[in-house]
Amino acid sequence: MRVECVDFISIPTRDTARAIAWYRDVLGLPESRVTDGELETPNVTLSFWEPERDEEPFVANEAGFGLRVEDVAAARAELEAKGVEFIAETWDSGVCHFAAFRDPDGNTLILHRRYAPRTTPGCAGLREPRRT
Repeated sequence: MRVECVDFISIPTRDTARAIAWYRDVLGLPESRVTDGELETPNVTLSFWEPERDEEPFVANEAGFGLRVEDVAAARAELEAKGVEFIAETWDSGVCHFAAFRDPDGNTLILHRRYAPRTTPGCAGLREPRRT
């Protein structure tokens, strides 16, 4: 088997309508034209799930997922101006910058920008990071 890309991720929420509004209004992600309760990014669909409706306990995703942005510092400043609180300072790993924050349900999201060249190909059709 060869995995080509990630098609969707499930994000736990207690209120899908509230989550959709926050991701749309704060992060600027468009709602899916195909499926209610989903948002689209250029390479992956964000699908919201209310576990309590299925009699499952709600547990936020604390590991998080990364959102590739052109400039982590600029994106962080934009979100802070909208009232988003970050978990820690922006970090430089030696190959990328990232800054973590949480959505209203406590799910972790990570602003991310890789600046070092990749040693493996990215998703087909997506531009690779700028070389600096």
